[in-house]
Amino acid sequence: MPLELDYKKLYQTASASKSAYASAKPFPHIVLDGLFDKAMLKEVASEAAATNKDIEKKFYGSVNKHAASKRLAWGEHTWSLISELNSLEFISFLEELTGIEGIIPDPYFEGGGIHEIKKGGFLKVHTDFNYHRKMKLDRRINVLLYLNDDWQESYGGHLELWNEDMSERVQKVLPIINRLVVFSTTDFSYHGHPEPLTCPEDRSRRSIALYYYTNGRPELEVQFKESVSTNYQARPDEQFDRSIKFSFSEKMKRKWKKLKQS
Repeated sequence: MPLELDYKKLYQTASASKSAYASAKPFPHIVLDGLFDKAMLKEVASEAAATNKDIEKKFYGSVNKHAASKRLAWGEHTWSLISELNSLEFISFLEELTGIEGIIPDPYFEGGGIHEIKKGGFLKVHTDFNYHRKMKLDRRINVLLYLNDDWQESYGGHLELWNEDMSERVQKVLPIINRLVVFSTTDFSYHGHPEPLTCPEDRSRRSIALYYYTNGRPELEVQFKESVSTNYQARPDEQFDRSIKFSFSEKMKRKWKKLKQS
């Protein structure tokens, strides 16, 4: 079926939601349901289930989480949808919603694409890498579009949003189909799926994840100016396995500093 996004509806939603986005706790975000055609998303979900596992990549700080970030891995409907989510019209929606101007999509889909977490899988609470080394741009927005039809609360898989000092989980979002989550990415936007997934063996938690950038960012959003790595954090009273923590060596940090200065 042809892909049809209602950009008038999207822009009206952005205008109506931008105040809620800006004031949301623990950091600017919004959860929007029903913006896309559900039948089209079911086609995308079917393609995601058939993704070529040979060209997936795994994530640091996770168990049973994989991603297909290359066009070669995607079906026709998936590519059509992702192309629209990188279009001028969708960028205009994001700029109106977030108040961030000059948004640039990522043609490399670094870290993005189709994400899948299988039973027992999780992704520790973290902040994301804050700089695209190839494009030399600052990461500003995450967009997550969930593809999980008939997803039960008992399956888990909730996206969790935590406050800046990691003392409290503020939001918990069930990853149901046609649910769009948009949030501003800073060095303090802690989020993840830390609880092991309890879905049946034949189910997976699937989503489309896309990231957006600008040339420069407010200084208040930056804590780790010399690091592009994902920064994992322990929740209160959590026995944190430090072996999953990914950080750059001193050599890589020096390389990062040089990139920022060039």
